[in-house]
Amino acid sequence: MLLQNLTWPQVKSLDFSKLIVVLPTGSIEQHGPHLPVSVDTDIVSAIATRLEQRSPDRILLLPTLWAGLSTHHMHFPGTIDVPQPDYIRLITDIGRSIASMGASKCFILNGHGGNDIAIRAAMRELKSQVAQTRFVFASYWSLAAAEIKQIRTSELGGLGHACEMETSIMLHLDPSRVKMELAKRDGPKHTDVYRKADMQFARPVYFVNEFHEVSESGVVGHPELATAEKGKSFLEGIVKSVGQFVDHFLTW
Repeated sequence: MLLQNLTWPQVKSLDFSKLIVVLPTGSIEQHGPHLPVSVDTDIVSAIATRLEQRSPDRILLLPTLWAGLSTHHMHFPGTIDVPQPDYIRLITDIGRSIASMGASKCFILNGHGGNDIAIRAAMRELKSQVAQTRFVFASYWSLAAAEIKQIRTSELGGLGHACEMETSIMLHLDPSRVKMELAKRDGPKHTDVYRKADMQFARPVYFVNEFHEVSESGVVGHPELATAEKGKSFLEGIVKSVGQFVDHFLTW
């Protein structure tokens, strides 16, 4: 069930008690010299599409929200940014619209790290405004952490942005849009436990950097290790893990 293909009477007739509304969130922002600016949106859309195909009678899939909170990437041309206060309002307004349809459960599936804090803040607002709808939120790499760890070949610091995983998935989805000859390691190389940068490492101290302060090219990680075969494995593992959560969420 794709929302964009339905009429309003069809939406009105849905039995939302048996459905999860899925809202994928991405971004349009720089992904180094070797990947297009749509990577986050492309990947989360691919995951969400496969989820809906897996459970078409249980998921109402919304179009991916391609605009994201990308203030930290604005040094690099091609980035489109929705600043944090506006992004919180945007997610809150979309959530209220979802609730007004009659949705009982909504899963915000995130594909861009910069959206994280703002979506959490929006969920606090939604809890106060439309408590009849249960909103949950997760980034796909958190739900699929175990599968990703098994597939990656880079050391800690190899998964970050335009990295081994994102480049591999794009090689699998659309290799014509990947310039592997330009894919080179970049990002922090220090071993400071307080400043390591990796998708699978939760730093004990929180701080904010602009992206050009930590990467000259816009890359954090090891894109040169990417392959289409890894990309297929990453995507299949992610869909499996996210799908397991969706099945569980239905029982809440």
